[in-house]
Amino acid sequence: MSVPDGLDERAAGARLGSHIRMLRKTRGLTLVQLAERTELSHPFLSQLERGLAQPSLGSLRRIALALETSPIELIAATDEPDESGSFVEVSRPGEGEIPEGFASGTARMLAQRARTFHPLEVVSDSLEPGEPFVHAEDEFLYVIEGRVRIELGDQTCDLDPGASVYYTGGTTHRWWSADGNPYRLLVVKQVPGRTAPQAPGGANA
Repeated sequence: MSVPDGLDERAAGARLGSHIRMLRKTRGLTLVQLAERTELSHPFLSQLERGLAQPSLGSLRRIALALETSPIELIAATDEPDESGSFVEVSRPGEGEIPEGFASGTARMLAQRARTFHPLEVVSDSLEPGEPFVHAEDEFLYVIEGRVRIELGDQTCDLDPGASVYYTGGTTHRWWSADGNPYRLLVVKQVPGRTAPQAPGGANA
């Protein structure tokens, strides 16, 4: 017996709304304040948090910027969580691609269900810095291919293949191609409200 598509969409919408509400409260914002930051209506945001409204890509981007997170994390929040103690997931090429409309280039989630961090593959050749992002969680970036220029707060540096950078939450950041050629990155970000799983006996694995 298959589950109707509409039911899946409603469940995904409820998970997204719950995640947005959690982030909003974590950031210490009211719905009115979030509405002011996003220039979206208070009633729409209220319905969104209750899973009763479907946001556009543009709306999700505004919400992500206001909540100091990434649009990709908001999309990941729609996936069904797996609360079992044992968890294994294999990601193959072509799986987990993010819908177009968030940023230049392409992005692919390397894990479909949120655990303690989000691994992401980013491919682009944009020479434009784009909008700066800032979030409360730590993030790690590794350059697989190409030459990347990254801005971290008031510092800017170029990274070649094999280089990496780790920055703590609260660091304003953005990156782009240093020479106009394509680049490919592995980006790993902490998930808000998640802690590392405990091994038997209470010690970290």
